[in-house]
Amino acid sequence: MSLIQDARRAARRTPPQRNRHVDLLRAFAIGVVVFGHWMAIVVWTGDELDADSALEYLTWGHPLTWILQVMPLFFLVGGYANAASIDSHHRRGGDTFGWLLNRGARLLRPTTVFLVALAAAGATARLLGADASTVALGVWGASIPLWFLVAYISLVFLAPLAHAAHARYGMAFPVVAGVLVLLVDTVRIHGDAPIAGNANYLLVWLIFHQLGVAWHEGGISATVRAGVPLCGAGLVTLVALTTVGPYPVSMVSVPGAELQNATPPTFALLVLGLTQCAAAMALSGPVNRALRGARAWTGVVAVNTVVLTLFLWHMAAAVLVSAVLVGTGIMPQPDVDSAAWLLLRLPWLAACAVVLAGLVALFARIELRTAGLPRIHTVDDAALTGRLVLRRGAWRVMVIAAIVSAVGGLLIVAAAGSDYVSATGVPPAALGCYLVGVSLLRFARARHSRADAEPRQG
Repeated sequence: MSLIQDARRAARRTPPQRNRHVDLLRAFAIGVVVFGHWMAIVVWTGDELDADSALEYLTWGHPLTWILQVMPLFFLVGGYANAASIDSHHRRGGDTFGWLLNRGARLLRPTTVFLVALAAAGATARLLGADASTVALGVWGASIPLWFLVAYISLVFLAPLAHAAHARYGMAFPVVAGVLVLLVDTVRIHGDAPIAGNANYLLVWLIFHQLGVAWHEGGISATVRAGVPLCGAGLVTLVALTTVGPYPVSMVSVPGAELQNATPPTFALLVLGLTQCAAAMALSGPVNRALRGARAWTGVVAVNTVVLTLFLWHMAAAVLVSAVLVGTGIMPQPDVDSAAWLLLRLPWLAACAVVLAGLVALFARIELRTAGLPRIHTVDDAALTGRLVLRRGAWRVMVIAAIVSAVGGLLIVAAAGSDYVSATGVPPAALGCYLVGVSLLRFARARHSRADAEPRQG
C-alpha cells in the first residue's frame, strides 16, 4: 500500500513539462525483459536441472525477438534521463564528480544488496547440503541481469563525457560510431577476427545513449507522420540484412549459433534499435497526452519507482520457482517445442510473478530509500571532514578508481559461468573488488553531504 501511496503523491507532483513517455518506455522495456526471460528460460534438459534458452528449439520464435529485444530502448531512455539529470545538476551549481556520486549511489546500493543476498543464499544452500554444481547454476541464473547492468552502469559513469561530446559534436558523434559498428562487423565476420566484435559492446549501446541525449537536448525528434516511413525503411533494411546479408534473424542470443546479434551487438541490432527509437520518438506526443490521466500515470510512476528492483530480482524469482516446481517434479517438463510446454508457460509465468512480487515487497525499500538520498553539489576540499584530507585532484583519482573497482568486480561476477564453483557461487575476489569500490564511493558521499534537490527524470 505504501508503494501505491508514494506513487500517487509523486504522480501529483509531476511537473507539466516532464516527458512522461520516457518513463512509460522504461516501464514497458522492463516488462518486456521480464516476460521474455521467463518465457524463454528452459530449466530442464534431458533428465536433470539445467539452464537453456527456448530459442534454441523454437526457431519460429526468432522473428518475435525483433519486439522482445528492447535493450536499445533502455539505453535511449538512459541517455535522455542522464542528460536531464546532468543539466539539472549543473544549473544548481554542481560539478561532474558530485553528479557521479549521486547517480552511482542510486544504482549501486540496490545492486550491492542483491549481490550480498545472492552470495549469502549460495552459502546457505551449500551449508544445508545442496550440491555445489546446483548452487553454481542457481547463482548464475539469478545473476543473468548483471550483464546488462554492467553495460548500463558503465555508460552512466561515462555520461558526463558523452554529454559533453554531444554538446561539441552533436549528431556527428553517433553517426561516426555507426560507421565504426559496420566496420567492426566487417572485420569480425569477413576478417575472421571475432574478438574485434567486442568493440560493439560500447559503440552500439553508446549510440542509443547519445540518441537519448540528443532527444532531450532537442537535437532530434519525430512526428507520427515522419515516424512511419522511418520505421518502414528500418524494417526493410533489417529484412535485407537477415536474409541476403550475413546476420541471423534472432536479435537475442541463441545457444550454439555461430553468429549472434546481441553478444556482441551487431549492425543488424543497431538497425533494429534505430527503428525502435524512431517509433518511440514519433509516439511521444500522443502518449504524453494519454498519460495526462491520473490513473495511467500513477501506474507508470509505480513501476518506475521500483524498476531496478524488478530488473535485479526477476531471474532470482525464476530460480526459486524452478527449485520448487521443477526440481521437485511438481511441474512436468514436456518437450520445449510441444503444445503442452507452451500451455504450461501460463502457470509458470504466474508462479514467477507471485515470487517476484514477494521479492519486490522485501527489497524495494532499498531502492525507495536510495531515491530519497540528499543530492550533493560538488566535490569540494572544504567539504572534507575527518582525518582523511586530500587535494581535489587526488580525491577525484580515488573516486575514479572506486568506480573502476566497482564496475570491474561486477563484470567479473557477471562473467562467471554456470559451472563456476565456490563457497557462495559468487567469485569472492570479484565480490571483494566490487564491495571495496562501492564502499569508497559511499565514503565519498558521506564526506560531501550538502543537499541538492535535484529532480528525477531517470
